[in-house]
Amino acid sequence: MTSSPRSYGGVSGAERQRQRRSRLLDAALDVMGRDEWRDVTVERLCADAGLNKRYFYESFSEVDAVAGAVIDDIAAAVRDATVAAVVDNHTKSLEHQAFAAVAAVVHNLADDPRRARVLLGDVAATPALREHRATVMRSLTGVLIDHARTVHGVELAHDPLAKIAPAFVVGGTADAILAFVNGTVAITVDQLVTELTALWLITGDGAAAVARARLNDDQD
Repeated sequence: MTSSPRSYGGVSGAERQRQRRSRLLDAALDVMGRDEWRDVTVERLCADAGLNKRYFYESFSEVDAVAGAVIDDIAAAVRDATVAAVVDNHTKSLEHQAFAAVAAVVHNLADDPRRARVLLGDVAATPALREHRATVMRSLTGVLIDHARTVHGVELAHDPLAKIAPAFVVGGTADAILAFVNGTVAITVDQLVTELTALWLITGDGAAAVARARLNDDQD
């Protein structure tokens, strides 16, 4: 049986291990954000994190495992922030809920452009990492689908638009955030939130209206 890491300087072994893992994740985020992952090595990550190489293997088996953890952490933060924004504003108007959700997504990513490029861009060099990122994005899309169903009613769930509209919104939002962090659109972050909110509402309301019209036609 392995023993737990010992405390040192008033910091528990488990906490020191967590701190080392966090330093490796931040080093990986920096490399991935510059799209240099294809050339990364354990030695480089440890050097960037200021750690001895032996500490790498207490948390990860190989370098792509670090990249997967970075993607997972960013996606979890985006998901949690978005859900919290919706829950905190559930008694307010749909427009207010949408604005809060978009603001949570935008600030969670655009405030640190590395996070946006890693989650939304194609900086993962291996096929396995690209598939992992695609799976994570499908999960985030699922969160949007679930929220849309609660807002617009079950009729949207039975319409083909339910399969298309959320992916359309997520994909368009991702491209817009990437364009912003890469400096190809000359707007402020507040303008980005406002305009994306308008597009979310236009798409959601429009899709729901079409779904209801189709449902009524089928019942006539």
